[in-house]
Amino acid sequence: MSALQQIIPLHELDAVVVSHYHPDHVADIGCLQHALLIDSHLGKRTATLPIYAHPYDKEQFSRLNYHEVSMGISLEAEQLLTIGPWVVKTTKTVHPVDCLAIRFDSENYSITFTADTAWSENVVRLAQGSDTLVSEASTYDHMIEKIPGHLSGKQAGELAEAAGVKQLVLTHLPQYGDVSDLEKEAALAFRGQVRLARAFSEILIEG
Repeated sequence: MSALQQIIPLHELDAVVVSHYHPDHVADIGCLQHALLIDSHLGKRTATLPIYAHPYDKEQFSRLNYHEVSMGISLEAEQLLTIGPWVVKTTKTVHPVDCLAIRFDSENYSITFTADTAWSENVVRLAQGSDTLVSEASTYDHMIEKIPGHLSGKQAGELAEAAGVKQLVLTHLPQYGDVSDLEKEAALAFRGQVRLARAFSEILIEG
């Protein structure tokens, strides 16, 4: 969240979409809610921030509601809805807890986020033809059996190739090893452009 504030003030956020409730994906939600509460006291924000997330964990979902500054909005698997200029579609991933992969389509651009997942035909289907696939690559191919519910760089490349996307961005990178090896693994399986997600790197969205 601290990095996000260098791009946009928090009180200008229109919506947040959450894939699942593992700590590395929701750790900043409480901080965001408190920041919005302070902004409301300062008169910077009056609107309630919608946080879209699945309702399958009722306790976690209920925490998205906070002092009228944020409100949890149910986002279920295979649901289709509109958020701003985006048509949003979801599907369940293969992960130890309920988790949603999410696709965003505008009039001229499409981007799909795998969230956390092992190989999933549902995610391949969801990502089909996307301009950009943002895929997790949690480990290296020789270690993938030790980390269930995740993809290696090679598998991310295979998923991108199967889905026929134009560009693959690898994220959820491990804190060990040489992550450039993940890019090389993916490039062996995917014929399109491959890049690693980096803080403040940009993806050009045309239209």
